[in-house]
Amino acid sequence: MRFLPVFLDLKAGPVVLIGAGELLRAKLRVLAAAGARIRVHAIDGNHDLGLGSEDAARVEIASGDPLTADLAGVIAIVCAGAGDVGVAMSVRAKALGLPVNVMDDLEHSSFIFPAIVDRGDVVVAVGTGGTSPVVARRVREKIEALLPARIGELAEFIGTFRKSINERIAEFPLRRRFWERVIDGPIGASVLAGRKREADVALKSISDPSAFARADKPEGSVALVGAGPGDPDLLTIKALRALQDADIVFHDELVSPEILDRIRRDTTRVAVGRRVGKPGIGQDAINKRMIEAAQSGQRVVRLKGGDPFVFGRGGEEVEALRAAGIAYSIIPGITAGLGGAADFEVPLTFRHEATRITFLTAHKARDAEAVDWSTLTDTRMTVVVYMGMTAAPAIREGLFAAGRSPETPVGVFARVTRPDAQGAIGTLRDLPELVRRTNGGPAILIIGDVVRHAGSLRRQTPKQIISDLLDAAE
Repeated sequence: MRFLPVFLDLKAGPVVLIGAGELLRAKLRVLAAAGARIRVHAIDGNHDLGLGSEDAARVEIASGDPLTADLAGVIAIVCAGAGDVGVAMSVRAKALGLPVNVMDDLEHSSFIFPAIVDRGDVVVAVGTGGTSPVVARRVREKIEALLPARIGELAEFIGTFRKSINERIAEFPLRRRFWERVIDGPIGASVLAGRKREADVALKSISDPSAFARADKPEGSVALVGAGPGDPDLLTIKALRALQDADIVFHDELVSPEILDRIRRDTTRVAVGRRVGKPGIGQDAINKRMIEAAQSGQRVVRLKGGDPFVFGRGGEEVEALRAAGIAYSIIPGITAGLGGAADFEVPLTFRHEATRITFLTAHKARDAEAVDWSTLTDTRMTVVVYMGMTAAPAIREGLFAAGRSPETPVGVFARVTRPDAQGAIGTLRDLPELVRRTNGGPAILIIGDVVRHAGSLRRQTPKQIISDLLDAAE
């Protein structure tokens, strides 16, 4: 390690910035974003720096030769697009013992600029010793994706209580344990979820911080996590963090193996879902097991296909958790209807053609028979049916009876977003046959004129393409 990562106190004095053109303005934006006071020597004479009024108030436009300028009180010198002036300025800065950076010139720099992840009070600096800024930026992007958006707010929140709590806990190890429990428990989760007032009340209610820190039993919690329709790259960053933090994951049977692979290796996995036509353990039993796991102090994830609140019974699980007094959070996922529409390029709404969407589910024929199809005959309504493969004939008959045209476009899209995704497009008249063509589910049905805009032939086999073309020619 050639360069030691350090953090410079920008309140200690001004930074001198020397250079020209866009290179100077780029460094100026970085320094201004950090709140620095900046003295600018624009050696090309162009003083149009493109700053807002708030940043411009902290910028001084300097005149004269920077090589002879007064550097009293200056804390660092940055040269960007300064040419030979930068090299000469480096010699002067080093003679005065001032930190200096000459952009893209390690030989004449005593410090370098890292790639920065800025989350307020939490700042992460990534460096490669100046050898590859592009690599540093790529690493920064990975860290950006993993860090919670409100991690800086959590640090600020802790900072407001740190002095008072530390005064009440004499032993340093116990202090550390206290803050670990705060950060890793429901209080930290509340801050990260944007419920800062709730966290404030919870922390202030801790009457004995030492006892809280010594508590053997950790506080458990449950996260209801949407796994999306199958593609692991469609997991949200928040969902991925929950899977990595979990002690135990209760997952649906239909969650793809690729998504289950994102769970931390030492996490307990319990399959609790069921497939159509096969028995499961029942919703009450699932609720009971989640609550017991949380009450034992575990971080629980209930991993559900699609989105927990779209035909996922997430609402029932939340009510059970509330009744049991369990801390919980909800992490939405991409529901299969949206994932399938994107996968096969079906716009669920289309100007002047489709202005409303209805989502419904029909496990079996009797589910379809219970639907009031008369409310779904508007030709400007797109109907998305979940779990409708078995009930496809009843769905067709229900819509026919309500007056929907047999020529209404229909798409059946199976295993959406997965490598083996398959689609079949036709009309409402052909719905049962379209279901047979997709070779098994899970599948969604999209009914409405928007299906005409689908690009699903890209996902079909040559045999299917020929079959569809022949059907269209008849």
